[in-house]
Amino acid sequence: MIPVETFLLFFTSSLLLALAPGPDNIFVLAQSAQHGRRAGLIVTLGLCTGILVHTAAVSLGVAAIFQTSMLAFNLLKGVGAAYLLYLAYLSFKASGVNGVGSVQQLSMGKLYRRGVIMNVTNPKVSIFFMAFLPQFVDPARGSIVFQMLILGAVFIVSTILIFGAVSLLAGTFGQWLARSERAGKILNRTAGSIFMVLAVKLMTAHK
Repeated sequence: MIPVETFLLFFTSSLLLALAPGPDNIFVLAQSAQHGRRAGLIVTLGLCTGILVHTAAVSLGVAAIFQTSMLAFNLLKGVGAAYLLYLAYLSFKASGVNGVGSVQQLSMGKLYRRGVIMNVTNPKVSIFFMAFLPQFVDPARGSIVFQMLILGAVFIVSTILIFGAVSLLAGTFGQWLARSERAGKILNRTAGSIFMVLAVKLMTAHK
């Protein structure tokens, strides 16, 4: 069983990490502002599913492949960057008619998949988890895999809290801009630019 003090330290660290500007929370901010609060919340759930995948990968040792294989690392980076560029294309293509874009135009499944793909295709997340999670694991306290899964669940809770707040704030801001067609076009182009920057950042990332 994980000691209470270790649990609280991990939870506090996770909250601070979620608050730090990074690809995932910037992605949530852009999607919320562009498509609304609900979209941001659904994307957040997708991102958290990706975190679950990374946690399982680290627990089972699969993430070590991306740390030792440059080919696997670069392939996953390429897929992630290509997807972000595709989202940038959709944003630039979108018009400002009826505001910043209707949440109804994107199904819950599509929004959820965006979050999953965004997180899973970033190999640096698995490598980060390989460095971060073991610091809070003690082999003397039972199954290492079980402890890591528990910590992964805690990390997901902290992510939902922070990213949920980002979704609500950015979504409210986006709804305010939606009253103007011109503002909608600007917001779509801004979102597209953010996706392009994230794609470049991912492609230039090193282990």
